[in-house]
Amino acid sequence: MALDKVHSARTWRTAHGDMTDAEWELIADLVAPDWKPGTMGRPVVVDRRRVVDAVFYVAATGCQWRALPAEYPNWNTVHRYHLAWSRDGTWEAVAQRLAAAVREREGRQAEPSAGIVDARSVRGASTVTGPTRGYDVGKKISGRKTFAITDTLGLLVAVAVVAASTSDNAGGIIVADDARGRLARFVRLWCDAGFKKAFAEHCDTVGITVEVVKRPRRAGFTVLPKRWIGERTWSWLMNSRRLQVDYERDPTVTEGFIWAAHSRYLLRRLTQPPKP
Repeated sequence: MALDKVHSARTWRTAHGDMTDAEWELIADLVAPDWKPGTMGRPVVVDRRRVVDAVFYVAATGCQWRALPAEYPNWNTVHRYHLAWSRDGTWEAVAQRLAAAVREREGRQAEPSAGIVDARSVRGASTVTGPTRGYDVGKKISGRKTFAITDTLGLLVAVAVVAASTSDNAGGIIVADDARGRLARFVRLWCDAGFKKAFAEHCDTVGITVEVVKRPRRAGFTVLPKRWIGERTWSWLMNSRRLQVDYERDPTVTEGFIWAAHSRYLLRRLTQPPKP
């Protein structure tokens, strides 16, 4: 009897769970099929909502694609959708819409005007090869480095995944150009001392003021102004186990996982009632 109970338990579900109806309504039009009954074209037979749930499951648990539970669509189908959504910007569009909604709910304008830039190196699996893999001498990590800009609420603004050997100046310029190219109001950045003069000079040419937040020389733990916001965002993201090791051959697909993990957090933030 006890064995029957164990066998029937739905142990495949994570603590995150699948999307609620309220969460799905926030992003359905960005990922829903274009085909409708009565129109030309091949009917869509895969439930996009279940595909999104499956990607969230992989991001949260870090499981292999082939290890997807049978309750989700075929792993190969889910994988192909994730590749497409990572490369065509769908995941980024989902995260940006949700971030704008969070900002407006907090009484801010939808587009941020300032942010914090930071980098994190992650070990690469054997599937990470070629020019997209490098060695971070400072962190002693072989793999990839993620550069990200967050706004002052800790919400992602721009993400770039590159080889771990990429300097902070080069990676910082990539995400700064991305943020400035999309957000006309974006005019200020805080960073650590790893971002050198070349980064600040480039940002100045595109209209972004850079301020270096230096670590005080006194002993003991100190919360660094503004920089702690970026560190908190990394903590949020690293709860998704798929982001703790990079397995993807294409760094754009890794970026897709980052946007997807951030989107899952934002969906919960927008739909769950605030704690008393």
